[in-house]
Amino acid sequence: MSRFIVTGYMARCPIAGVIWQHIHYIVGLQRLGHEVFYIEDSTAHPYHPLAFDYTADWSYTAEIMPKLARQFGFEWGYRARWLDDRPTAGLSGTRIDELYREADAVLNVCGEQELHEDLLQSRCLIYIESDPGKEQCVIDNDPAAPIRETLSHYHAVFTFGENIGTEHSPLPLNGVPWLPTRQPIVTDFWKAHALPPSGAVFTSVANWNTKGKDIEWRGAKYLWSKALEFLRFIEAPQRAGETFELATNLRDDATIARLHDHGWRLSDPQPISIDHDRYVDYMRASKGEFTVAKDQYVRLNTGWFSDRTACYLACGRPVITQETGFTRLYGGGRGLLAFRTLDDIAEAVRAVNADYAAHSRAAFEVAAEHFEATKVLASLLDRTGL
Repeated sequence: MSRFIVTGYMARCPIAGVIWQHIHYIVGLQRLGHEVFYIEDSTAHPYHPLAFDYTADWSYTAEIMPKLARQFGFEWGYRARWLDDRPTAGLSGTRIDELYREADAVLNVCGEQELHEDLLQSRCLIYIESDPGKEQCVIDNDPAAPIRETLSHYHAVFTFGENIGTEHSPLPLNGVPWLPTRQPIVTDFWKAHALPPSGAVFTSVANWNTKGKDIEWRGAKYLWSKALEFLRFIEAPQRAGETFELATNLRDDATIARLHDHGWRLSDPQPISIDHDRYVDYMRASKGEFTVAKDQYVRLNTGWFSDRTACYLACGRPVITQETGFTRLYGGGRGLLAFRTLDDIAEAVRAVNADYAAHSRAAFEVAAEHFEATKVLASLLDRTGL
């Protein structure tokens, strides 16, 4: 048995999608027989999902983390590093520092935990990039960019961009030994034992407009916000003859009206965002997922795949999603259908409706074969040399 620390940003951004992304790493490692601790030790203020803002008040974090630890059976520590006295919740500061020295490895999920002198005591740091494209482009634009120095401290660096460094994507390695990985999913947390209720529709959950991560690379601009891709395919419900529901934080009245006019149904993401169990129920009650991918992932053909979408598959809910190059590795047929055009979407909906039960079974099979947490994490650890 090895001892691992999982870190990231679950405590400082305790919304359902982020929580599940980290829980899958924790439980997956546990099921491989390892001892797992979750530690965050950041200078960043936490996000308060009820106040919709980042704040120095970390009472919400201190309240939700013990609940998650009891539900999933792990020990945790949180250190408010932005304060002079560096107060902690859960594990003590002394114990956190001991674990940095004792653990066989620290897995930095999404690369969200910044490096500092205490964390650098670890014998083996593992970086897991969930949003491929930006870091590769930054390094290609400037070989001396600070991110290269940051990555040099890691024993292994992984990316969800499974095509990066291959002939299938233009993104180069530039001497950084990126290794492909994907989101681990504990499929039995999600598996539904019945088909969705009558009247269920294709749904998805998304931040409407995210800013600050557009990429300028080799004379072109690659966009981060998903909103632009949803609007590119605004006619999808009408073309497919289906209602598509989007749980999103869109607030612009004119855009809301446009979406409604084209057959979209919008819902409030807040109730499922603050309750990770209700988030599961929402997916199980869906007919499947229809969603897009960010422009960066699509045009750079990264091979990226959404962790949320993998959860829909694990629910046994068919997925129709935008092609990013992932179909050379899995999917593209029953259960998981990729599109590039509006016609592709309509054809995919017809295929699912023609034999929903078969697509439902196939969706779960894709999740179990390609995303099961023990498989994904055993491969990751093996390639790290652990």
